[in-house]
Amino acid sequence: MAFEPNMRAYPATSGVASAAVLDAGLRAYMLRVYNWMASGLVLTGIIAYAIASTSLQQLFYHPVITAYGARAIQPTGLAVLAMLAPLAFVLVLSFGVNRLSRTAAQTLYWCFCAAMGASLTSIFVVYTGESIVRVFFITAATFAAMSLYGYTTRSDLSRMGSFLFMGLIGIIIASLVNVFFASSALQFAISVIGVIVFTGLTAYDTQRIKADYLQYAYAIGSDQVAKRSVYDALQLYLNFINLFMLLLQLLGNRNNS
Repeated sequence: MAFEPNMRAYPATSGVASAAVLDAGLRAYMLRVYNWMASGLVLTGIIAYAIASTSLQQLFYHPVITAYGARAIQPTGLAVLAMLAPLAFVLVLSFGVNRLSRTAAQTLYWCFCAAMGASLTSIFVVYTGESIVRVFFITAATFAAMSLYGYTTRSDLSRMGSFLFMGLIGIIIASLVNVFFASSALQFAISVIGVIVFTGLTAYDTQRIKADYLQYAYAIGSDQVAKRSVYDALQLYLNFINLFMLLLQLLGNRNNS
């Protein structure tokens, strides 16, 4: 089934002019969403690197030696709090985006990105800097390709949504189970399936964002559009971060120094 926007949501104006205005508005909106996402990623990276490369690292992780003589890190209470904090921000933004003011939504987004940076501090301790940079660019290329596909394809990707959501639930359950079993084989399977799921979600969410804008562009005010752009950026940000972390587990080189 071809993907078609709901034309009943558009105002009854000149067809060519209306289409041109709508297309320009869509491009501007998508650029705003990508700018929010990219800015959030930059802030996350800065916070994570700043903590990992300074004495602040000691507030989040303590170096330990395992029973096999290997070097490892043990998270502190602050690190655990930093890992849980992003979830709280996501829930507030997801369920309260329509009730929050424009400033509040944007502030919560920046706080979320900063908290995510604090929670990702350990990657600079566990993995080499070279492999982190390499995997980041692999993630960026994969994300850009799939987002472009989601934006340009005429195929309806909404049918993928339920399968991707079930896959995401399966990944979460398997990850919780693996906390107790610590199986490297299961972790490998989770990472591979996770890469597939979040690659698909990138295309799916991009098309959904485009469709939502085409359907409601004239039905909501500028403040609602601004808040919606933050929420949509959050969805793409989460896809990028999860894809990056899963690829890092598969392709990253561990720091043994």
